[in-house]
Amino acid sequence: MTAAKEAADLPTAARSGRHEDHRAGRPHVVIIGAGFAGLAAANELGGKEVDVTLIDRRNYHLFVPLLYQVASAALSPADIAEPIRRIVSHHANIEVMLGEVVGIDKESKTVALADGSAVPYDRLIVATGSTHSYFGHDEWEKHATGLKTIEDARQIRGRVLMSFEQAEICPDPARQQSLMTTVIVGAGPTGVEMAGAIAELSRHTLARDFRNINPETARVILVEAGPRVLPAFPPELSEYAHRALTELGVTVMVDTPVEDVTAEGVTVGGRVVPAGTIVWGAGVRASPAGTWLGVETDKAGRVKVGDDLAVPGHADIFVLGDTALAMHDDGQPLPGLAQVAKQQGEHVGGHLYAHLTRGAPMPPFRFKNRGNLATIGRNSAVADFGKTKLKGFVAWLLWGVVHVYLLIGFRNRLLVTMQWLVAYVTYQRGARLITGERKARVRENRRQTSAAE
Repeated sequence: MTAAKEAADLPTAARSGRHEDHRAGRPHVVIIGAGFAGLAAANELGGKEVDVTLIDRRNYHLFVPLLYQVASAALSPADIAEPIRRIVSHHANIEVMLGEVVGIDKESKTVALADGSAVPYDRLIVATGSTHSYFGHDEWEKHATGLKTIEDARQIRGRVLMSFEQAEICPDPARQQSLMTTVIVGAGPTGVEMAGAIAELSRHTLARDFRNINPETARVILVEAGPRVLPAFPPELSEYAHRALTELGVTVMVDTPVEDVTAEGVTVGGRVVPAGTIVWGAGVRASPAGTWLGVETDKAGRVKVGDDLAVPGHADIFVLGDTALAMHDDGQPLPGLAQVAKQQGEHVGGHLYAHLTRGAPMPPFRFKNRGNLATIGRNSAVADFGKTKLKGFVAWLLWGVVHVYLLIGFRNRLLVTMQWLVAYVTYQRGARLITGERKARVRENRRQTSAAE
């Protein structure tokens, strides 16, 4: 018996608690996930004559596009996160619940939580995002960290900085070089931005901090199975990004699929590339929402939705963002971008009230592409607005303005702007803290050093 079914079999008061009065009064909309899509939908419904329950397993909204800057010690986690309750506090009709969803019962119209409780709904919005995909090699995950959460970013930051610390006290030059080697798998925006950021971290920020090693000789290797970096961008912008990365000292390897990932390094082209840090940015898979709903999904676990973003056969359930397989007008799947998720949330949230109160039909969703941006390093970025394409300093400046604007909260915008200005002038990064798995990394590095000797 599923957790959702067990919860549905409980007495109504036991499973819904303080939520049992929703059905007797105003319509009740439950939103799972406070990412870009879920938060946009909640804000659209804020202040309306409808009750909204926003459920997330974390108490903050994370600005994922800048997560790589936490991983590369440029920003602190609090700079790119905002408490969910603060964001929606001015909407009296929105209730925030900290909880982990473990199931959905479509028949009883309840969402089951890990603590055994269940939340009833009249309409359900599922926007639970995605996680890493290792293409059937889940054993690689413990050696190659993806970048989806603050915990991931802290782990990557700790591994990069710890590798330099261990290299500083390592007597073996070969082992020193492997410790100062970072391999990034996947040359999408995350991989390209991480590669540029770590190259600048080692060549500028760390260059004067050590005595027995020269961080300027650190290697950053970007591995891509496809023919070019930034494959979602036009070829001319991909070529520029490739050149810019090379000028930063990044070794770019395209048409090079990864064959194995171990504690020692990455196997590509039949040879092992020793590395102190491995970052995974090659693939994603959707959250288990499709399993909760018991509906059709694609190979990445995305739920197939109609043009109104509802699940076929279940007009009361909408799936948004990275969790949804939604199609563009040209018949191609919409990309997993923040702007797609936000527009979907605004669309569903903006029309759902009229649908609930007046019976108005939900109109089809139409994505408006507002352009793609990716930064490569200091004074270097690319921007694709369709007919207009930018690169270099102008694109980099635009990238910074856009990302500061999209941050939630005046405090975050001010802090990030100030830290970027200081970093630009001084070449220094203030978040160079090693936290988390320090002892485990020390033991592993000592083991590998002993093996090499």
